[in-house]
Amino acid sequence: MDNLTFKQIKDLVDSNQEIAFVTGKNPSLDDMGATLSLYLAITALGKSTVVAAPEQPIVEISNLVGINKVKSGLGGQGGDLIVSFPYKEGEIDKVSYTLENELLNIVVKEGPLGLNFSQKDVKFSRGAGKIPKLLFVVGCPRLSDLSGVFDIADLKDTTVVNIDNKTDNQGFGDLIMVSTKSSSVSEIVANLILYLGFSIDQDIAQNLLSGISFATGDFQNPNTSSLSFEMAGVLMRNGAKRISPVRQRSTDFDSFVQVQPAPEMPVQPQPITKQTLQSQVQNQGQPKQSSEDVIARLRKQILESQKRQEQRVSTPIESQPQVHKVQEVGPIEQIEQEKVVENPPEDWLTPKIYKGSTNF
Repeated sequence: MDNLTFKQIKDLVDSNQEIAFVTGKNPSLDDMGATLSLYLAITALGKSTVVAAPEQPIVEISNLVGINKVKSGLGGQGGDLIVSFPYKEGEIDKVSYTLENELLNIVVKEGPLGLNFSQKDVKFSRGAGKIPKLLFVVGCPRLSDLSGVFDIADLKDTTVVNIDNKTDNQGFGDLIMVSTKSSSVSEIVANLILYLGFSIDQDIAQNLLSGISFATGDFQNPNTSSLSFEMAGVLMRNGAKRISPVRQRSTDFDSFVQVQPAPEMPVQPQPITKQTLQSQVQNQGQPKQSSEDVIARLRKQILESQKRQEQRVSTPIESQPQVHKVQEVGPIEQIEQEKVVENPPEDWLTPKIYKGSTNF
């Protein structure tokens, strides 16, 4: 883009009173923001303008200023009224009209197959009519994408200005402002408005900055051009505010409200009960026993334990054998022999008189 192209565009704007602006199918925030900004800037000059798109704007770009001005065609200044509805052979017999109370009623008489469409399927559109002599096509790589907005054959007397940054742009139009090195269409339009000397109010500045921020990933894309930063500074000085993309706000919010795991509570040991022992016995893969058998066995173990305790208490301490070490258990016969105590000799209790061999 050279200064000659800018000058030619300025001369075209000055010499034309009726000017149209269009963008392509599924326009991004960058495409629509640039289109509406150029539309608002030239409308402020007192020109008769119209802005259109082949499809209704999506919700993501509904916050742009001037989005409510976008139409589906350029036939607002003339052309035929077209009524469209689905049709299959055999459904319609004939179409006629009647006049009643200053109303024109179009009558569609059903055929043998009947009418298979409802009121919501009926669409109204305006024919191309009179297309302005100057047309700005912004952010649209192919002129064929605009066939629903106007009849391309009627552009023979219209000067088309092609503004875009896409690599697949087909280079149509009389004046081409396609820069694939630019990271956004909005920065191209912002630079154009500045060169033409048009006023940039806060609404225009905000639309353009929103488009640049969207196309550059909030200036984080490595392909962000230096012109994006230059235009962003100019736009912010004209009242635009930086708004982070929705996806970044959502990420920050998710990290802010990230649910932390609950601290583990200490587990108190549970007392061992009969029910606990019963469940343990059953869970160890052993043969299942009835609750009565388990309770009886436990009662027997408790009674035996009590008896052993009573015996230890009733036995004198002197009579209790002292165990110094654990000896290996031998055969049963050996144990029985150890229990037998030899009887003392018969004269064990008889007094003894010592008789020595020493003479005194």
